[in-house]
Amino acid sequence: MDYTSPMIYIVDDDPSVLKSLARLISTEGYDVTPFSRADDFLEQTKVQGPSCLVLDLNLPDQGGLDVQDEMSRRNMTLPIIFITGYGSIPESVKAMKRGAVDFLTKPLEGEVLIEAIRQALEKQKSHRLEDTEVSSFRERVESLSRRQREIFDGIIRGRLNKQIASALGIKEKTVKVHRSLVMEKLEVENFAELVRLAEKAGYSKEEGGDRQ
Repeated sequence: MDYTSPMIYIVDDDPSVLKSLARLISTEGYDVTPFSRADDFLEQTKVQGPSCLVLDLNLPDQGGLDVQDEMSRRNMTLPIIFITGYGSIPESVKAMKRGAVDFLTKPLEGEVLIEAIRQALEKQKSHRLEDTEVSSFRERVESLSRRQREIFDGIIRGRLNKQIASALGIKEKTVKVHRSLVMEKLEVENFAELVRLAEKAGYSKEEGGDRQ
């Protein structure tokens, strides 16, 4: 399947709003799948490729925030743009804290909505690239030998070569050799990059030496 054209899902129970939004978004070159009920969206949608959701906050079958929670439980990871005719500030704050990209009030300005969609898709792209980077890093960490893993754990905990050598009962020059091999195998150029990727992948400084 070709995912070069992003898919924009719309959920709104007002037929006229649903139709106008679908027309507006499709004229920008996006594929559009409209739903009048949140349940239909949840049951029929399988997120693949670049996509985002334009979601009405106040739906008859369930509220937008409830839909957001259900998406999280189902691991439906796509950015959400909330739209509403009478949303409250607490609701908007809650939606944004839960990861919504934007919170727009009706009547919608076309340019504002399209810009929000562009930002949502860029955010999704960035997250996917980061996920790929982290996943690849984890695989490389798991490929380390037992001794290399011990060196890696020492490095991310901020220990000097002599401290690692003392802890492992080996010579400092041996640590230097293994450290170089670890950096090469993990495909990182310096300590800062190693720490950045280790933190993103969940190898914290405090827990580094305890991971199996």
